[in-house]
Amino acid sequence: MRNWLVLLCPCALGVALHLWLLLGGPARRPAGPLPFFPQWKLKHYDVIVGVLSARHNHELRNVIRNTWFKHLKLRPALNQRVLVKFIIGAHGCDVPVEDREDPYSCKLLNISNPVLNQEIEAFTLPEDTTSLLSEDRTVSVSFRVLYPIVITSLGVFYEADGVGFQRNITVKLYQAEQEEALFSARFSPPSCGVQVNRVWYKPVEQFILPESFEGTIVWESQDLQGLVSRNLHKVMVNDGGGVLRVTAAGEGSLPHEFTEGVEGISGGFIYTIQEGDALLKNLHTRPERFESHLKNLEEEDALLKEESRIYDDIVFVDVVDTYRNVPAKLLNFYRWTVESTSFDLLLKTDDDCYIDLEAVFNRIMHKKLDRPNIWWGNFRLNWAVDRTGKWQELEYPSPAYPAFACGSGYVISKDIVQWLASNSERLKTYQVLEGEDVSMGIWMAAIGPKRYQDLKKNADVHQAHLKRT
Repeated sequence: MRNWLVLLCPCALGVALHLWLLLGGPARRPAGPLPFFPQWKLKHYDVIVGVLSARHNHELRNVIRNTWFKHLKLRPALNQRVLVKFIIGAHGCDVPVEDREDPYSCKLLNISNPVLNQEIEAFTLPEDTTSLLSEDRTVSVSFRVLYPIVITSLGVFYEADGVGFQRNITVKLYQAEQEEALFSARFSPPSCGVQVNRVWYKPVEQFILPESFEGTIVWESQDLQGLVSRNLHKVMVNDGGGVLRVTAAGEGSLPHEFTEGVEGISGGFIYTIQEGDALLKNLHTRPERFESHLKNLEEEDALLKEESRIYDDIVFVDVVDTYRNVPAKLLNFYRWTVESTSFDLLLKTDDDCYIDLEAVFNRIMHKKLDRPNIWWGNFRLNWAVDRTGKWQELEYPSPAYPAFACGSGYVISKDIVQWLASNSERLKTYQVLEGEDVSMGIWMAAIGPKRYQDLKKNADVHQAHLKRT
């Protein structure tokens, strides 16, 4: 059996790392009387192929048009059975890449009035807060660095006034997903450090924590009375003008595991902002960058509009075209297929893949997959949920994801597409590795379609390293 999906480049995620997304989509296809509808709206297709593509991937789309899509058009009998559409977000991100929190979303890096050339206390206690000893032995807080910082000291909360330091505590800082602490500080009655604003501090070895660094500070008590802890919402947080963000706090025996609903911390840390002059220059030049970026968006809009006019093979869905929004792009496309076309099966793939449609149809006939409630692909089972990093998922509660189809694509039957389309407003999207595939697996867990594992596809799919022409 011939392969039906061949990767054109080493990894689709590699493409997503360099998204230069642009604002404003081309005009939607106007609705009109039935006689004026394009021919693809009047016909029934055996298979609709949806090709996920980023707005700037003009070259990849042309590679497809000049390879397997061209081959399809040269085979009239096959061409009549298939409709191919590129799926593109109608809106580009209006924030330049340099000014986003990360390159995968469209969230502005909102730094204002940064505190420069001085030490900053991350957490401070209100004056009317009383010290309470809890029974917790381990309390932790996680944070994400949005602009490089240096932590100079780690600290623990001061006990009640008039009482000396009575406990043995170790404070450790971990990098996300690492077993060994980057640095630590030990506090004891003979060695309690320096008191600043009701917190005892000790200096630590200084490392530059870069942008996007994710860390966890853990307070561990060696004594029976536990730790002096505070609810995070009752502590004043100084983010240095927006250079860091607290992401989670709680109890736990491991640095990156937290008890749901617990938001306790037992001290703080002191830090400074690294390369303050570069930060000020970046903020000063931001207006010029935005102005230039908006002009580029207008040019990209014009290119996409012309590309759509020439080839008539693009569906613009009403989302901002970023990597984080890929699941939303898919849901919008499923809704479009139900509202605009007639078909039996839908094949989802990416714009760096080659499809042998003859092999697809042969496999469909051989396995009798042209039936309702069908999901055909290469499934990944018991994939652990990432709680940190680029693909962190903090909202999905289970430790592992349901089965999901990974790799170059999958095929689903029309009734599944209809269910996804009708529930698209209520289905939650998840921001994880292969986000659209994992999201699809979570959605499918609700209806339990018949999965057909393609055991041969792993051997059939290989990297081709072809030139983009």
